[in-house]
Amino acid sequence: MKVCFYAMRDFDELPLAEKISKEYGMEFVWTPEYPNANNIALAEGCDGVSFTPCEVREEWMDQWRAMGVVCIANRSIGFDHVPLQHAKKLGIHVCNSTYPTDCVADFAIMLILMCLRNMNQTMIRAAAQDFTLKHKMGRDLSHMTVGVVGTGNIGRVLMKHIQGFGCKLICYDKYHNAEAASLGEYVDLDTLLRESDIITLHLPSNPETFHMLDAEAFAKMKDGVTIINTARGNLIDSTALIDAINTGKVAAAGLDLLENENGLYYYNRCGETIHNNELNMLRSFPNVIVSPHVAFYVESTVANMIEKAFISTKASVEGTENPNEIKIN
Repeated sequence: MKVCFYAMRDFDELPLAEKISKEYGMEFVWTPEYPNANNIALAEGCDGVSFTPCEVREEWMDQWRAMGVVCIANRSIGFDHVPLQHAKKLGIHVCNSTYPTDCVADFAIMLILMCLRNMNQTMIRAAAQDFTLKHKMGRDLSHMTVGVVGTGNIGRVLMKHIQGFGCKLICYDKYHNAEAASLGEYVDLDTLLRESDIITLHLPSNPETFHMLDAEAFAKMKDGVTIINTARGNLIDSTALIDAINTGKVAAAGLDLLENENGLYYYNRCGETIHNNELNMLRSFPNVIVSPHVAFYVESTVANMIEKAFISTKASVEGTENPNEIKIN
């Protein structure tokens, strides 16, 4: 069995793939490029293809299937970039890659603390040797209410880890969880929007969650709310967020993802003009931290993503149970 890795990084992923492929007795080919019309043929003779979130065209999937590909093994939790119905039509298994959740939860807590302590401006100004205090006064997390939207694995880990700061925890999820209920109070979404000083998002991307934070949602929030997103970019209506920052409704935001980030992360754009108005506007605000989709990026997570690509491809070929396969309705 053989896997074709697109967008593989030679400095971290490649050594892991070389090691893990031997453990599973499988082969692989790779390219540092994302899938495009010129490299689709690299997957000839492969059973699976693997990539991080990127553009995936239906015609490329047709070509992969004709070559014998039976598995798309995403090296990410998210899979909304893959045309799922077309995959189902072709008989291609679509899989994601779950991974240890502590890294994302702790990154979200880091963004919360950095936003509350104005670290974006503090660090930029310190680098320019401006050591004055004006516009650097922070806020105390222990006196705040944190609203956790989504109480899956990541949301629950965040609740466990952040409770040591003494803040009040409320949460919202369509499906209640006993562990989350023991850490905070379940409320309806409108109550969470209305009562939270900090709102942190931990939901998947789907039609139900698309733009769940829109202009109407921001209008229901406290003035001076802090918004944290380490989940999926399109949970937030970017235009509505920018408007809410401009009016002061949102006092700070920590964003590890953007609604329109395909073709941007993880490329080297140094010295280039960035034609992304969403990113350019958000970066212009002194009270917004934009990190380039790196909340997941720790060694154990990367190793897990590579391993899951081999596991998912093997399961798809052999027809065995795979907990990482996406059930397509």
